Amino acid sequence: MSDKVSGLVQGTLDMMVLKTLALEPMHGYGIALRIEQTSRGVFRVNPGSLFPAFRRLERAGWIKGEWRRSENHRRAKYYALTERGRKRLKAETAEWGRQTAALARILEAT
Repeated sequence: MSDKVSGLVQGTLDMMVLKTLALEPMHGYGIALRIEQTSRGVFRVNPGSLFPAFRRLERAGWIKGEWRRSENHRRAKYYALTERGRKRLKAETAEWGRQTAALARILEAT
């Protein structure tokens, strides 16, 4: 499995993590799996990319982590979106929409 997320525009992984956590709190493996499933296998996130993103997002105050038992009774750190994270996700989503619309106009120009 390759880490296809590394080829994305800077900040895209952060946005995908925030969006995933907007649905429900999850542990790292669950987040990686949800991103892969939702993207239909286009994005496969390895821990080497994901865990630094968690630390970055926690430092920014956009997510918070809490240790608890997973569904298979193992200790796992679950992450949840904070109110600041929700605001950031909303702003990032709007900016992403603006940029992708502009890119589409450029690519469709004749």
